[in-house]
Order: sequence, then structure tokens, then C-alpha cells
Amino acid sequence: MNKEREGKGKTPEEDTGKKNPRFDLVCGLSSFPCNAFLLEISPPSLNQTDRISKGGGREKADLDWIEEEGKGRLMLPTVSKGRTPTAVRPSPMFPQYLRRIVKWQQMDIEYTFWQMLHLCTSPKVVYQHTKYHKQTKNQWARDDPAFVVILCLFLVVATSAYCAAYGESLAHAVSTVVSVVVFHFLIAGIILATCCWFLTNAYLREEAPNSHVVEQRVEWLYAFDVHCNSFFPMFIMLYVIQYFVSPILVAHGFFPVLLSNLLFMVAMSYYHYLNFLGYDVLPFLDKTTFFLYPIGLVIVLSPLMILSGFNPTRYIMNLYFS
Repeated sequence: MNKEREGKGKTPEEDTGKKNPRFDLVCGLSSFPCNAFLLEISPPSLNQTDRISKGGGREKADLDWIEEEGKGRLMLPTVSKGRTPTAVRPSPMFPQYLRRIVKWQQMDIEYTFWQMLHLCTSPKVVYQHTKYHKQTKNQWARDDPAFVVILCLFLVVATSAYCAAYGESLAHAVSTVVSVVVFHFLIAGIILATCCWFLTNAYLREEAPNSHVVEQRVEWLYAFDVHCNSFFPMFIMLYVIQYFVSPILVAHGFFPVLLSNLLFMVAMSYYHYLNFLGYDVLPFLDKTTFFLYPIGLVIVLSPLMILSGFNPTRYIMNLYFS
């Protein structure tokens, strides 16, 4: 009785002492992880068929079964449930950019100062590094808010110095600092960046030669980066240099009017030149010389303002400090 039970518990392969290829194939498939691949069972070559046929009828029958099953394909799932393919995942660039504003440990301060220095001396080098950033991060915009944060701190310090020299009270100083940082830099920058972003995407993009080329667009955050890059040299000239020569510029006479207009003309022209470099580096934009046209307008208006006796430094100082 025990021998019969032991015989019944054995598989046909154990009982005969031979392995069934069909049994091994099914067990082998069940051991594979369910990943994305296509399993194809190709029939053996003619030489292999001849060799197997010499081995006996059992191997020939198994070979016929494998060849018959090999005509079909077994498709396994390509994407597991609950996961989204990488190609359709939303880009977390802007939320991550905002979160990093309050995290000093994640900011590259040294690289930011390097950019600020070269924006005043050799701005083309900065935008050459923008190409490298596109190749490594697959985006034109900076993912590090250190430039914006440091520039805001510089504006706070510079405006506080003006308030200390020409201000009337602490409350007036606080309102002036907030006005300069929020309205002059951030809100004005957002408006200018949005205008440039719309113009470049709507009118300056090159048409794709065929439908197989990936369409590229200017990122709004990159347009804001271009504004920040262009604003920094203007900040050096109109906030720092002007502060130290302000006793001369606010005086009456032709010479202060001439110096003040020349300073504003250089600052505004350099701003628009950097604006042009920022968009000219994008390979999918055409006719980017459009951003150089305001320089001609500034050059034309400056002599007229000088001849009329208009002093922009006195006008701004009177606007804020009476």
C-alpha cells in the first residue's frame, strides 16, 4: 500500500526517468520576471532536426510540438500597473525651482558669482554654458534659483544705502526697498519675460522642415533667466556706480545732465544686448536681431534728452526721495 502511494506521488518524468521538454518550457517561463520583452520560440535548423531525429521518436515528437508552438508569439505586459511611463510624466521643473528658493544648501553660490562676473566682462561665455546645461539637464532654464535670490539681496542692500543717504524715515525706507525689489525687479521682470516668451514662440521660431523633427519652444523660466542676466549689469551701473557718483549727477548744469544720460544710455543698451544674446543662442529661433532694435531707439533719444536738459538721475531721486 505504501509503495502504491509513493508511486502515485511521482510525476510522469520521475516515473519514467526522462524529462519532458514541454514541462520544462512551461516551468521556465513561469520563473521569468514579468518585464517588457517579446518571447519568440524559433524552430530549429535543418541540421538540428536531423540530429534530433536520429535520437528516437520521443525527441522527434517533442521537436514537432516546439516547432508548432514557435509559430505564435507570447506577449508579456510592457508597463506594470500603477506606474506612469517616463515620457508622459509631468515636468517638475518649476515646483522644484520654487522649493529650492528657501534651501541654501542646494544652491550653487560659487557658480552664480562666476556668472555675474562674466555677464559684465564676457557674456557670451555664460550663454555658451547654457548650451552645456541643455545637453546635460535637457532644459534651457536654470534649475538653481541662487541667481534670483542673490540679486534680490543685492537690491535690498543697494536700496538701503540710498535710503540711508537720502531717506527720511524707517517706514519710508522699508516701502522703498519693497517697491524696488517687488515692482522694479520681480513684477517688471515677469511682464518683460512673458512678452519676450510670447513673441519668440509666436513669431520667431523656425518652422520644422519635416514632421519628424521634434518641435522646440522657449521655456518661460528661461525667458525670466534672460531678464535676470540682463538686469545684473544694469544694476551695477544704475544702482552701484550711480550711488557713488550721485552727488555729481544730481547737481545742476550741463555736465551732470550729460553724464547721467550717458550712464543710462549705456545701461539700457547693454541690457538689450544681453537680451539679444540670450535668445540668439537658441538654435530654433530666427530673426533674433529684433531684440537689438531698442538699442537704436535709446541712442536716438539720448541726444534729445541731453539737449532738452532732462536729467534721469535727478528725476528718479526726486521720485523716491523728493
